[in-house]
Amino acid sequence: MTSSLPLAWTRVEETSARVTLPLTKLTPQELVVRCQAGRTPDRAAFTELLRRYQSHVERIIYHLAPDWDDRADLVQEVWIRVYRNIHKLQDASKFQGWLSRIATNLFYDELRKRKRHQPPLSLDAPLKTQKGEMNWELAASDASPDDRLHTDEFYDQLRRAIANLPETFRTTIVLREIEGLSYEEIAQITGVSLGTVKSRIARARQRLQVELQPHLDLPST
Repeated sequence: MTSSLPLAWTRVEETSARVTLPLTKLTPQELVVRCQAGRTPDRAAFTELLRRYQSHVERIIYHLAPDWDDRADLVQEVWIRVYRNIHKLQDASKFQGWLSRIATNLFYDELRKRKRHQPPLSLDAPLKTQKGEMNWELAASDASPDDRLHTDEFYDQLRRAIANLPETFRTTIVLREIEGLSYEEIAQITGVSLGTVKSRIARARQRLQVELQPHLDLPST
């Protein structure tokens, strides 16, 4: 019996430490659990989630709807949906994928309302350049001024090319190359098979190559 007392005190101390831990030190999973604990999400925990993932939502909406003037309103609507439905998330560790799915679904909801459709394209060219395989990720924010000077024009063309993709291709390429999600995560978010995801990404890359070819094979100086 004497050995159980220190163990009990240890558990109390651990619980106390978790309670007093600042929200900025909690994991996203722990923040989600806090939001799910009451009838309505804990405001402080939800605000911390918003702070951490606001740029993630903005990137998705920006690349899916680059020519829409109301992107800020769409981002706000994403967080309204998150607030209303976070208690439905069964696995708190999958919050980011669930958040991406909400943003993507909102885009398609709005797309249907606006009746904005683009015809599918048949794309069958390999993704190759003079310097090898092309990396479609956007330039890192910490790139040097000289690097940004030489790549700004290319990435502006890349953003335009992504915007011109059919919606299904645009969604998969954004989730894969911009957000860095796995094929399996994209399949879950978009509700299609793994093979379809891989096919769409490949065809999207091929389409981007066609549009960006003048910028890919520039003569060396």
